[in-house]
Amino acid sequence: MNIEKAPLVFPRAEYARRLELVKSEMRRRDIETLFVCSSANIIYLTGYTGRSSYVPQGLVISLNEDQPTFIMRSQDAVAGYHQTFLDKDRVIGYPESLIGHGDKDGYDAVIEFIAERGLDKNGIGLETLTLSMQGRTYAAMPTVAKFKSRLPNARLVDFSKAIDWLRLVKSDAEIAIMREAAAISDAAIARAAEVIKPGVREADAVAEIVGTLIRGANGKAGTFLAPVYFVSSPRTGTSHIPWSDDSLRAGSQVNLECGGMRHAYAAAIMRTFSIGKPSDGLRQMHEAEIAGHAAALKAARPGATCGDVAAAFRNEMKRHGLDKDSRCGYPIGIEWLEPTASLKVGDETELKENMTFHLMLGNWVDDHFGYVLSDTIRVTDNGAETLTSAPRIIYEV
Repeated sequence: MNIEKAPLVFPRAEYARRLELVKSEMRRRDIETLFVCSSANIIYLTGYTGRSSYVPQGLVISLNEDQPTFIMRSQDAVAGYHQTFLDKDRVIGYPESLIGHGDKDGYDAVIEFIAERGLDKNGIGLETLTLSMQGRTYAAMPTVAKFKSRLPNARLVDFSKAIDWLRLVKSDAEIAIMREAAAISDAAIARAAEVIKPGVREADAVAEIVGTLIRGANGKAGTFLAPVYFVSSPRTGTSHIPWSDDSLRAGSQVNLECGGMRHAYAAAIMRTFSIGKPSDGLRQMHEAEIAGHAAALKAARPGATCGDVAAAFRNEMKRHGLDKDSRCGYPIGIEWLEPTASLKVGDETELKENMTFHLMLGNWVDDHFGYVLSDTIRVTDNGAETLTSAPRIIYEV
């Protein structure tokens, strides 16, 4: 029995709009063909969210064609068709013989496709990044050497991060999905406040939080699970460690970072929990961070820069006698981190309406003390809107 495609997350017109943005950048760089292997950018351009980028795969985009061609491992090609707007003949599976081969891999199939279509006579753009938020692979430098040797007539152009920068400004349709993800984030924080108690094993508390992140909110399920960081006393001076076998105790502090995900779009949130009365130092830090949070939101408007937002936050912290060495945020969207701008002093990236950021105000003071507060925010025409809306308090449980 044939199974019809599921409805697209976004209408075809949305994908066409994104593809035209990429083609405009291709024209600006004088290239006629582009190979896209970043998993986040594949999602952006097609809707494909399958977790198959641990082997070579990617899109071949030609200025003269209205759809990309998705070249991927044969066993994943069915998912490539069902999850995307692409016609069936635009999803090509390469043979299993290229998996685990000593000399060849899926990139050889991409190169053969480009040569057979006569796309190797002009400029070809390549993404050459090697890391991503979820640890998924991109084309590495040895692969670039393979393209150079096997396509000697082509002029190779580095296209790394170009699409990431295009993704910075979201469409209204993307913002709508991120609102759904943010509601899931808020629900996870509410559940955390219910289950963080003395005597509860950390793993059991996280299981309840993760359950909420997957079940979702307002009838919208979480469609993937981002890392959850559950950092308890005496380890609150750390930032990116998972839960443990330990049980929570009276007097413990918990710093929680998590985020709902809808169709690969993330909305991050961080909150601090105290089992019992918070210490004076924790309260002082919280008051300063709340003031800094408000200052950053006020500064985040079109025409300002990322550095302006960071300076507003840091100046407010200093007025409270505190400081934060690390940046106070970064762009967020597909697969959580967008590796482009940064909310740090000196970053001159200009803010535009519908840019989204993780306003991340975690502050790790020493080996034994840290504090977290964050929200996913959207730049609007008159300031910033917080997409996540869980109370900005120290949760006393």
